[in-house]
Amino acid sequence: MTGLETLLRDARAWLRAVAPEAKGIILAFLGFLVLHVLVFQPFTIPSDSMEPMLKTGDYVVVSKFSYGWSRYSIPFSLPLFHGRIFAKTPRRGDVIVFKLPRDTHIDYVKRLIGLPGDHVQLLHGVVYINGRPLPQTAVGPALDPDAPWREVTRVRETMPSGKSYTTLKAEPDHTGETTGVYVVPSDQYFFMGDNRDNSLDSRWPAEVDGVGFVPAENLVGKAEVIVASWRGGASLFEPWTWFTRFDPSRTFRPVI
Repeated sequence: MTGLETLLRDARAWLRAVAPEAKGIILAFLGFLVLHVLVFQPFTIPSDSMEPMLKTGDYVVVSKFSYGWSRYSIPFSLPLFHGRIFAKTPRRGDVIVFKLPRDTHIDYVKRLIGLPGDHVQLLHGVVYINGRPLPQTAVGPALDPDAPWREVTRVRETMPSGKSYTTLKAEPDHTGETTGVYVVPSDQYFFMGDNRDNSLDSRWPAEVDGVGFVPAENLVGKAEVIVASWRGGASLFEPWTWFTRFDPSRTFRPVI
């Protein structure tokens, strides 16, 4: 038997030996890909704009089936189709991950405030939807996550549906706390961060590096649960931060 024949024989034997394991790995990968595309996707929170609900370093799972699927539900946002399939209307107050309209390579997470056709305005920190203010109740002081030497107020805000959540505000006349009226266009949405004085959101248009209105196609999914959290974020190149910054108190906390 020649050396080449021996090599081919050994290669065939090796392939027969690893074939079951390789099949299992391929099936596992395909299963993960289906889940990643159709069901869930993890995201890391990079900023404090959604404090106190979401903190820098939170690891959040987003459900993609909540609003149907668009091209942005697919890895690399492949342009296989336009619009949304099996579309479902999101609800005011949902915390949603979406693609930034002016740069769809960037993911943002904010709270949905205005639906298509809504008239949204802020007056001295109070949000008005279609002329009616959202009830707000001060629930106590907190420290500004971006400036921990400064005290801010935790405010409980309630949607017309009854859903409520906590926002952070420094003073009623901070930049962005009094605005004109935003008329949300058809098939688009208006978003704000819960950390009202430290959030770049739909209050500022894309022309000044803001978010502006967000097309329905740009919605990736609804933030459902914080599965883990690292205070301030952990670094891949600093393994000790995986343990020293881990915050078990935020594990499996629902996003509301």
